[in-house]
Amino acid sequence: MKCTLTFVLFCGTIAFCSMLSAQTSVEFVGDEMPRPFTPRDLIQLNRVSGLEVTADGQFVITAVSQVSIRQNKKETTYYKVPVKGGVVNLIENVDNVLTDSDLSPDGKHRIVIKGEHVKNMKSADLYPHLPQSNMYVFDDLNYRHWDTWEDGRYNHVVIEAVDGGPSVDIMKGEPYDCPQQPFGGSEDYTWSPDGKSILYVCKKKFGTEYAKSTNTDIYQYDLKSGRTTNLTEGNPGYDTQPSFSSKGQLAWLQMRRDGYESDKNDIMVRVDGAPVNLTKDWDGTVNSFRWSNDGSRIYFTAPTNGTVQLFEIAIPAANTPREEESGFRMNSPHQLTEGQFDIRGIVGEANGSIILSRGDMLQASELYSLNLNNRQMQQITAFNDYAVFKPCEVKKRMVQTTDGKDMVCWVIYPPDFDPSKKYPTLLYCQGGPQGALSQFYSYRWNFHLMASQGYIVIAPNRRGMPGYGVEWNEQISRDYGGQNMQDYLVAIDDIAKESYVDNSRLGCLGASYGGYSAFYLAAIHEGRFKSFIAHDGIFNWKSMYGTTEEMFFVNWDLGGPYWQEKNAAAQKSYTAFNPVEHVGRWDTPILIIQGGKDYRVPIGQGLEAFQAAQLRGIKSRLLYFPEENHWVLDYQNSLIWHQELYKWLDETLHGE
Repeated sequence: MKCTLTFVLFCGTIAFCSMLSAQTSVEFVGDEMPRPFTPRDLIQLNRVSGLEVTADGQFVITAVSQVSIRQNKKETTYYKVPVKGGVVNLIENVDNVLTDSDLSPDGKHRIVIKGEHVKNMKSADLYPHLPQSNMYVFDDLNYRHWDTWEDGRYNHVVIEAVDGGPSVDIMKGEPYDCPQQPFGGSEDYTWSPDGKSILYVCKKKFGTEYAKSTNTDIYQYDLKSGRTTNLTEGNPGYDTQPSFSSKGQLAWLQMRRDGYESDKNDIMVRVDGAPVNLTKDWDGTVNSFRWSNDGSRIYFTAPTNGTVQLFEIAIPAANTPREEESGFRMNSPHQLTEGQFDIRGIVGEANGSIILSRGDMLQASELYSLNLNNRQMQQITAFNDYAVFKPCEVKKRMVQTTDGKDMVCWVIYPPDFDPSKKYPTLLYCQGGPQGALSQFYSYRWNFHLMASQGYIVIAPNRRGMPGYGVEWNEQISRDYGGQNMQDYLVAIDDIAKESYVDNSRLGCLGASYGGYSAFYLAAIHEGRFKSFIAHDGIFNWKSMYGTTEEMFFVNWDLGGPYWQEKNAAAQKSYTAFNPVEHVGRWDTPILIIQGGKDYRVPIGQGLEAFQAAQLRGIKSRLLYFPEENHWVLDYQNSLIWHQELYKWLDETLHGE
């Protein structure tokens, strides 16, 4: 039967009571024995997000999204979850309980985001007497971004009077976006505590300069004078996520170097009117942060040792001497959580506790409370029932690299693992390239799902990943085919020594930089692997440089353009580290997956790789998703993606 349940929580213990209209996503029958996890199960899991803690600290407003594969859409239901246990209540109108952060402190104005047509780039705008024509005219770069062609419209912050008075576009006529494209949201703008100004994040560059730079700044617009001031003009890299404390103190995130999207991310605060870098001397990088309710400290999440954990750091008092003047040293961050899980978000404080989003490789996000006195964590939501699935086990495995360093690898074992048997094994290659391989939970590269199909998975935290210091994180730039490729190979070789690994059935798979890794390893693996899978991977760095849209990425990580013949770092990237230069050594079946609207790693990369494999007589297959970008977001497409991936593995690792 299909159950529809309300949850009652008593200090973390879940009981089931009266019916709700919302359905849980997992189908099970009474005494049914646990079964393997399937692609359909993965897609239909409830997706849980904590929105905010109520003002009295008693409840968490929670969104639960459920996917219907048949209808190919997602619907969201909202709940009021008690922090200390009790009945979970369905919210009929979430707008009645959520704080409206877009509303000014005095309630007189509201921020809305509107598109403004600033430049004529489409033929119908240039030639209005030919309205059915379809052409773009570009005189500069950034003509397309992520999955969208530039059409001359830009997102602007607009101030609207609540009483119906005139509205003000504070970016009127500017060819710039706020929120930032393609992923910016409400974190890109905020009211000042006195309601007299708005702070917003913007990269005020256009065309080629925009494509080459990461220099976003935080601007302050004064409502009375109409003047805009750049608050971070002296910093050439990213400045993001402006946030005020309850005391009116400003904090934000900052990267120092222009063009380096994976630079160390630090927490900045204004102390005595001057910016202070709280995490300057800390050998790590910050994901996100939130002020404490009293404004005395900042909580933040950061990758560490193969996980993402919660930290806190105290704010220097006013009139504190700054380091450059007296040698004063900032307080060091203090780690608040520890375990084999990721802290995926900070929802807010609740009477001596912090409400967090937490999960691991085997479970999607749920909400937890962390007691700030004893550091105990208590689960407060459980919108998915994993008891109906056969469990897998995740173990941390330390592997020594070729240059004598210890590398964390995650190993995921199939349900009912029997060490006396032999199992096919997959090497997972993470994208990024500087993306953390933590205890993340993916709706595409899902390790629980991979293991449930009978595979052992090894996922190495190779060079280039955050969580092991800045040096480890930065090593990969301009060394794409170097040490990190050796890190991959020692990881698979290490697990292959185990008696339960079938060395005749090893596979390698990944997306983006992970797809590049599969293309590159296909030429240097020396017979280790029997199957490769590359999703939206880079195959030819020259054509990639000529068609990708964010030029700062390739300029930084490759060392520059391919025509700089005297640039040794760049030339090595386009020759020694270029998969297309080594395709003559391919001899292993390969599945290639490509999104038609992927402008980050454009379609030519997948087509070139597939064509080369086919013409060389290598068993190969192309999965082409015309409407997908760098990811697979459509739910029915996602189901097909999973089915085709495991079909390929079955053919190449289990077939004749």
